[in-house]
Amino acid sequence: MEAGIVGLPNVGKSTLFNALTAAGALAANYPFATIEPNVGVVSVPDARLETIRTHIESQKIIPAAWRLVDIAGLVKGASKGEGLGNKFLSHIRGVDAILQVVRCFEDPNIMHVDGSVDPLRDIEVIEMELMLADMQTVEGSLDKALRSARSGDKDSKLRAELLQQCKPVLDEGKPIRSMQLPPEEMKLLRSFGFLSAKPVLYVANVDDNDLKGEGPLVQKVREKAKEEGGHIVPVCARLESELAELEDKDRLELLESVGLPEPALAALSRAAYKLLGLQSYFTAGPKEIRAWTIPIGATAPQAAGVIHSDFERGFIRAEVYSVDDLEKHKNEPAIKAAGKMRVEGKSYIMHDSDIVHFLFNV
Repeated sequence: MEAGIVGLPNVGKSTLFNALTAAGALAANYPFATIEPNVGVVSVPDARLETIRTHIESQKIIPAAWRLVDIAGLVKGASKGEGLGNKFLSHIRGVDAILQVVRCFEDPNIMHVDGSVDPLRDIEVIEMELMLADMQTVEGSLDKALRSARSGDKDSKLRAELLQQCKPVLDEGKPIRSMQLPPEEMKLLRSFGFLSAKPVLYVANVDDNDLKGEGPLVQKVREKAKEEGGHIVPVCARLESELAELEDKDRLELLESVGLPEPALAALSRAAYKLLGLQSYFTAGPKEIRAWTIPIGATAPQAAGVIHSDFERGFIRAEVYSVDDLEKHKNEPAIKAAGKMRVEGKSYIMHDSDIVHFLFNV
């Protein structure tokens, strides 16, 4: 999973990125105008890993991970080249989701690029730049697809028809992700790399006096996300920056003192998984306990393929039980004795919290 953090300048985007990846010293070496985005790989917090290790001795724990890309601050006119525009926009094309950081706090010492704080205006600016870039993609691709379609090329005809559906949506000022398309057209749509087709998670950067995001500025973003069927996570980037510099014990004490149950990374990870339709399963043994990320609805062979393509190709069966089964029965022999260790074949649909042993032959 890869997500791009976007936002206008001075909204706290890079502060949040540095806090989430604990890469503050590295990021400080990059000048503002760099066209190479900062990239960090962050672990997905998951308490189930420690639960598993309570009952299965193992040398190490390997959590799932996702890549965060800090994309330099977009500005109005980016799609026309303002602020190195298209070079920054191109970095968004490769990510699975967009985390749009929106400023939801007042601070006279931090200037807003537009002179005042208005989260809905900021969202509109970013959205418009993404849609304008997509309009350019449609215009550039449609003529080519139509020419190829006239020669009888079936794929080009399908591409041209899909692009012709996209154009009026963008002309109406709606993002491509608002389109309702059948699965085969959605798959073709992804090949164009449309920016406004990517799912968006709004990250409301709040002040430390509104950590739960109950203030009026956050409520505006929450209402917009609800209208779109989207998601929002309130985060105080300044607090997260402080937390990133603390040892585990001190971090927990600070969280408790401000009334938060966990750092932002945990909440953002859950929201990103939900946004992208992902879930985790686990493998567990004496060498390692590991979390693996798969799409909701993945079959057992597909899940095995995430570990290694040979596992999917030579899949025979899977031995499956759940984290809850492990908590209840304490060990695998007891799980088997209770009849909770299931043997599943190629058609098995994986569940979140499955613990699996794959059997394969290649």
